[in-house]
Amino acid sequence: MNLPNKLTLARIIAVPFYVICMLRSDIPLNYLWALIIFVLASLTDLIDGKIARRQGLVTDLGKFLDPLADKILVSSALICMADLHWCYSFTVIIIIAREFIVSGLRLIAAGNRDHVVIAAGIWGKMKTAATMGSICIITAMYIFSVNFSLLPADFPIRQISEILMYICTLLTIISGGIYLKKYWHLFTGSK
Repeated sequence: MNLPNKLTLARIIAVPFYVICMLRSDIPLNYLWALIIFVLASLTDLIDGKIARRQGLVTDLGKFLDPLADKILVSSALICMADLHWCYSFTVIIIIAREFIVSGLRLIAAGNRDHVVIAAGIWGKMKTAATMGSICIITAMYIFSVNFSLLPADFPIRQISEILMYICTLLTIISGGIYLKKYWHLFTGSK
């Protein structure tokens, strides 16, 4: 297994530690630790891709594992945020539903007689970057509010969180629609 794929696996392994830190308020500075884990895991997403492309280590396993690791990390974060009432559940459901749809599409493509591997497109990457960035911003606001009491009581954390999540949801719908339009022929069997 090459280095980019190991970094991708590390991102998956980091998820339980992230979830524990997010949901265990008895851990001192739990949100800060969760954010550190999330940022480090997210950075592996940038690093593994750059290494793979620069050193010619792009593999079908990497093309499969990289978006899967993103989905596991981001879905876990969004579910934790919904559990903490930091965002609306319906935005999380839309984002995760799109991930299932695109994953199913990838499985159909891989099982196709041409064995098509669907790599992440620009809209999918923008959606992932926006979602990961929003998770970091929202978590940071709660760190400053809950862990360090640095934000005024009337600071609009919830409103800012909602706006960020609506943007992520919109990008999710757009990118999912683009994938479906581009690869719909795999469902119908037509070209």
